[in-house]
Amino acid sequence: MRILERSVYVGPSQYAHFPVIRLELDLQELEAWPTGKLGTGFVDALVAALPGLAGHGCSYREAGGFIRRMREGEGTWLGHVLEHVAIELQNVAGEDVTFGRTRSVGDDRPGVYTVVYEYAQKEEGIAAGELAIKLLSSLLPLELRPKGSVPADWDWDSARDDFIRYAQRRALGPSTSSLVRAAEERGIPWLRLNQQSLIQLGHGKYQQRIQATVTGKTPHISVELASDKEETNKILGLLGLPVPRQELVNDAASALRAARKLGGTVVTKPYNGNHGRGITINISGDDEIREGFAAAREHSRSVIVETYIGGDDHRLLVVNGELIAATKRTPGHVVGDGKSDIIELVDQVNSDPRRGVGHEKVLTRLELDAQADLMLERVGYNHFSVPKEGEVVYLRSTANLSTGGTATDVTDIIHPDNRDMAVRAVRAIGLDVGGVDFISLNIAESYKSIGGGICEINAAPGFRMHVAPSEGTPRDAAGPVIDMLFPPGTPTRVPIAAITGTNGKTTTARMLAHITKMAGYTPGLTTTDGVYIDGQRTVEGDMTGPVSARMVLSDPQIDMAILETARGGLLRSGMGVPEVDVGAVLNVASDHLGLKGIDTLEQLAEIKRIVVEVARECAVLNADDPNVLKMSAYTDAKVICYVTLNPSHTLVREHIRAGGRACALEAGVNGHMITLYDKGSHIPLMWTHLIPATLEGRALHNVQNAMVAAAMAFSLGVKLDAIRQGLRTFDTTFFQAPGRMNVYNEHPFKVLMDYGHNAHAVGMMADLAQRLDVPGRRIVVLTGPGDRRDEDLRAIADAVAGKFDHYIVRRDDSLRGRDGDEVPRIIAKALLSAGVEEAALSVIPDEQESVTAALRMGEPGDLILVFADALTRTWKQITKFQPDGEMVKASPRIELPSLETSVDDIPLAEMEGVIREERGLVFEREESD
Repeated sequence: MRILERSVYVGPSQYAHFPVIRLELDLQELEAWPTGKLGTGFVDALVAALPGLAGHGCSYREAGGFIRRMREGEGTWLGHVLEHVAIELQNVAGEDVTFGRTRSVGDDRPGVYTVVYEYAQKEEGIAAGELAIKLLSSLLPLELRPKGSVPADWDWDSARDDFIRYAQRRALGPSTSSLVRAAEERGIPWLRLNQQSLIQLGHGKYQQRIQATVTGKTPHISVELASDKEETNKILGLLGLPVPRQELVNDAASALRAARKLGGTVVTKPYNGNHGRGITINISGDDEIREGFAAAREHSRSVIVETYIGGDDHRLLVVNGELIAATKRTPGHVVGDGKSDIIELVDQVNSDPRRGVGHEKVLTRLELDAQADLMLERVGYNHFSVPKEGEVVYLRSTANLSTGGTATDVTDIIHPDNRDMAVRAVRAIGLDVGGVDFISLNIAESYKSIGGGICEINAAPGFRMHVAPSEGTPRDAAGPVIDMLFPPGTPTRVPIAAITGTNGKTTTARMLAHITKMAGYTPGLTTTDGVYIDGQRTVEGDMTGPVSARMVLSDPQIDMAILETARGGLLRSGMGVPEVDVGAVLNVASDHLGLKGIDTLEQLAEIKRIVVEVARECAVLNADDPNVLKMSAYTDAKVICYVTLNPSHTLVREHIRAGGRACALEAGVNGHMITLYDKGSHIPLMWTHLIPATLEGRALHNVQNAMVAAAMAFSLGVKLDAIRQGLRTFDTTFFQAPGRMNVYNEHPFKVLMDYGHNAHAVGMMADLAQRLDVPGRRIVVLTGPGDRRDEDLRAIADAVAGKFDHYIVRRDDSLRGRDGDEVPRIIAKALLSAGVEEAALSVIPDEQESVTAALRMGEPGDLILVFADALTRTWKQITKFQPDGEMVKASPRIELPSLETSVDDIPLAEMEGVIREERGLVFEREESD
């Protein structure tokens, strides 16, 4: 049993609309050993290791269903068991995950399964899958146990606890989790910005940040002040608030002098400590004071000695000038029964199901460590002492929950004077969220009557004791913080638009970004060539996956997000956002088939429809593409908007008559009009010949892209005049849309450069070349990506065959797994098969040389269509071309492949730099960028 492949999906994918992990698992010989054959011993041992599996319903949809499934008949296969174990391990670590699915890959790969399960934290989810394999392997009979799968010294109990600690180090803490849940309840999106507790609430310019319970509005000076216990004590004392007297010391001798000066029993604590670390209370003897000083010195260079105030320890939580919760905290302890020793009593306490490792559960396990030993020593006990019945034996000097303490909610009984005292103290320090540690004999009585004192003010108070107290009423500590950051009615989200399809994604995304910018928005845009904020590229590269989506939504400038969403990102990691306002699918055409298990257009459509599956407000669909049209059945968006170039489209007509939204191309006296329909309204938007990107309406693919952009903008609430202005001012210059139908007119001939790299895109550009008025010849520089199937490369050739006067075939710089000139050979042979004359075909493998050859061939009135891969380099090559520039010697002419000759039979050396000698062509070479 081994993992062949693992994928982590951070957002909506073909498996679920939330984060999941996908394993490709090979059971190997264990395919012949389902749980029924492994026997009841295996099932019993698994349930004993993870009792929570008893609650899994599985296909029976009721508690116990999974165990029933393992026991009935032949049982179930271990891939399915692995799914449930990985889920339960995360539950044990405190995460609420439930979803899983296991399927056989197919008859052609027996024993191989796709195992999908939900995760809360990436590293934790991966570790859960790995630990699940070890656990299952350890329970197998020795003769079936995969060799090396379980270390000789492996122990399940230790491995489980190690996993819990590993998970908790990576999970959000209790306070941060409560704030995130409160945000989710209010519909506020959030992003985790690091591996700790730094969280962004809201998107773009509406965002606020928190780090644990410190907010972006918490004054830095107030945090520093709260950390300075001495200065805090002075400020509160000057205001007449109850505080103990204290002295700051730096050595043990000074600590002894300070204790004598203060008189009575004292407390020693670190100058700037937290979580109760290094605090020793109620001490008076010289040895005790020295030990207390040493314990505090481990956490701080300076130590505070202060008068001891008797009473119970309380935490009073103040948010935005209001007391939200009050909790009495009791240090970790055991209660004697007259029979059990300390070790046995600790085990009894830890058997409480509410206690777990770290923050796994409401309470934390008690530990018999050095601090516990010190507390026992003070009362003359050790681990084997037997306390009297009813005797309370404390194992901690402080009441922190993280060290085994308990918390009792007392919010309803706190005296108003104590309430006001807490609010005044937090305001005096200047905190928006603060915790007051207050000692009182009875919190229900005023400190003015019975005394008491403020030990310290906490700038990042924990919420765990309030949201899940050991006893009493849980309090909503997080809600008031979120309401302070986002008062009711405050915007938290930016509109999000996602665009996918085989071709046209980048142009449409750029059009939409331009429209929204013209409308006064600050758009964040992700495309195949980078991330753009307000029109400026901030990150270069293919940025169409979930990472770039997070970049945009994290930027504090943007108030509109436009996400080009590509097949590759969806297959590798899913979407970067759980939902979008408007999702659009442009088309589904043959490209990348045969990769990542996607072999058919129908399968490709299933991937691309994820974008409209998660659309909330509107799904924009190309009604002229049957595979896209079918996606209307898979969206829960409030509105479906169809886009069609065919004004007679039957379904769209019925949709419009029913009051639906659509964008159609209608013929008129003055040309073709892009027209919007919505709720019975007929809205003429714009003549296509007025849109520069359409080349006076001839570039029908850009007409369609403009229609989709207009429909999306309309669905996002952009005003009609802004849509018109955006389309009217968007063109296909290299600056605005690099590699997307860029036109250069400064030579005696016209050059058209495009990134088209599949048959559909190449065919659209070839059709455009036919529609343009070209008095001279039409010349094309053609290629295909090396990672496409041979049939895809032949389809590219078929898309241009017969539409040009001369064809130059090349390869990309990146061969993508192909040999040398294999791509141009395949395309050349396909062109010949399609009827292209040998004299009209040249094979020049190098991209720069092929482009130069085409430019040299150009004469007045010609059109040269260049399909480019290195966009910037090729555009510079086109714009800087000089007919009389420096020449390089042309390669000798070679014979092109005949229909009977295999492309693989022609040596690469003979193919390099093919030209027509009779035209006297030479090459110009430039430095590449």
